[in-house]
Amino acid sequence: MSRSGARLVKSTTTSVSQAARMTGVRSYSTDEMTFDFTPHITHKLEEHTLPSSATLTKEDAMTYLHKMMTIRRMETVAGELYRGKKIRGFCHLYSGQEAVATGMNASMNALGHEDAITSAYRIHGWGYLMGLSVKQVIGELIGVEAGCSMGKGGSMHMYGPDFYGGNGIVGAQVPIAAGIALANKYLDNKTISVGLYGDGAANQGQVFEAYNMAKLWDLPAIFVCENNHYGMGTSTDRHYAGDNFYSRGDYIPGIYVDGMDIVAVKAATAWAREYVLENGPLVMEMSTYRYHGHSMSDPDTTYRSREEKEAKRKQEDPIGLLQSKIEEAGWATAAECKAIEKAVRKEVKAEADAALASPFPTLDLASKHIYSGDQPQNIRGCDITLTMHP
Repeated sequence: MSRSGARLVKSTTTSVSQAARMTGVRSYSTDEMTFDFTPHITHKLEEHTLPSSATLTKEDAMTYLHKMMTIRRMETVAGELYRGKKIRGFCHLYSGQEAVATGMNASMNALGHEDAITSAYRIHGWGYLMGLSVKQVIGELIGVEAGCSMGKGGSMHMYGPDFYGGNGIVGAQVPIAAGIALANKYLDNKTISVGLYGDGAANQGQVFEAYNMAKLWDLPAIFVCENNHYGMGTSTDRHYAGDNFYSRGDYIPGIYVDGMDIVAVKAATAWAREYVLENGPLVMEMSTYRYHGHSMSDPDTTYRSREEKEAKRKQEDPIGLLQSKIEEAGWATAAECKAIEKAVRKEVKAEADAALASPFPTLDLASKHIYSGDQPQNIRGCDITLTMHP
């Protein structure tokens, strides 16, 4: 077994290649490979057999690599814009957690299911995967008209098709996700609702209220704790008295997933989607890691070491792990992957430059998008004749 967990897939040929002899299996297809991953740990799912391996095609692998690299670079640019005072207020970066969003999305909306996502404020990558352009994400961060919310929402309030944010209140997205699941069940549209929250938000009371209602009505919902092992200024060991998050649903079944391995995430999500459509809610714990502080105002030097972060980047980086699989499969060399990264840098820069060139929203936009349907010209208590100060 290799570091990337690959098992070569049998092809129609009976010859044994040199690579196959080295791994003790028969020759394999050039465009498809099966990879083993860390087995999922389950709660109240004893009668079910979950996958411990999954097949990945060359086309999909290269697509996921490009998406993950784009998210990573987009977040790097966002950090630079924040330090350059182009982005004001809050900014929470997703670097290190790309396999969670990309792997889950691959088993959901990317397949045309129109499943709904509701999350918190570390959502730039999710927004991009749900159909927003890098320009729309960066534009919203800097508050210009090109933003997905026309500059009115900022980092915490991004929306798009089947993408319900972006919510600034800690844990508030979970009952929203449960409500969307209720609507899906009522409409019988065979789609699911996913509510994502961090390990810090997992202690919020409204999370457990949403669990209860979702189980009472057997709603098609997946509640996903993106456990990056650190809350605002502290580690999970200091803010959580328990041992895990996947069993916190108590009466709701749960799954623990290696959130740094996109193959594991994709396989678990595909299984979970079918499960909740048939049986009701499920809790998933995605064990992942954030490379930056909780927000840009959190230097994170007081509660974890530089050595820890460097070790994570070297040994468990989600992009690096996927690239290792790609190289082992013979789908691309290290040099070719580097070329993709360079191309991504240019693409993200072009999108960011376009966002920076976009104008700020005009003052009359303050009275719009408050009510659905026809927009009133004036809102009571809102004097839009005032001039906007720079």
